[in-house]
Amino acid sequence: MTQANLATTICRKGGYTKGIRPPEAITGKEKRLNAASYGDKGSLKDAEYDHLLSLQLGCDPNDARNLWVEPADPGHKLGSGVNNLKDPVETKLHTAVCSGKVTLKAAQNAIVTDRTTALSKLGLAA
Repeated sequence: MTQANLATTICRKGGYTKGIRPPEAITGKEKRLNAASYGDKGSLKDAEYDHLLSLQLGCDPNDARNLWVEPADPGHKLGSGVNNLKDPVETKLHTAVCSGKVTLKAAQNAIVTDRTTALSKLGLAA
C-alpha cells in the first residue's frame, strides 16, 4: 500500500476491507490460538481479533505480527455496539487519508504509536 495507489486500494469506491478480510472460519480459529499463546483461557465472546494497523489503513490482513486478541474496553456491555474506542479512530484516520488531510504513512505511524493520541497528534481531534 502506497500513497500513490490509494484511489485503487483503501480509498476505492465500493469499499476495500470486505474484499480482503479473511473469513471468520479462519480468523475464529486464529483468535483462539492467539489467545491461548498468551495463556488466556477466558471467554472470547466480546473480544475482537484485530489488526494493530487496521485494514482501513492498508495493513496485510494475514500478517500474524499485526494481529492480536483485543478485549472490549472496560465498561463495554456485551453485544452493545463498538467493542473499543480504537475502531472510530481507525475510521477517522481512513477518512483523513482518503480526503488528503494526512498522508497514509503519518496515519499509520500515529495509530501504531498510540491510538489514544493519534487524532490529536495529526490535528484531527474534534
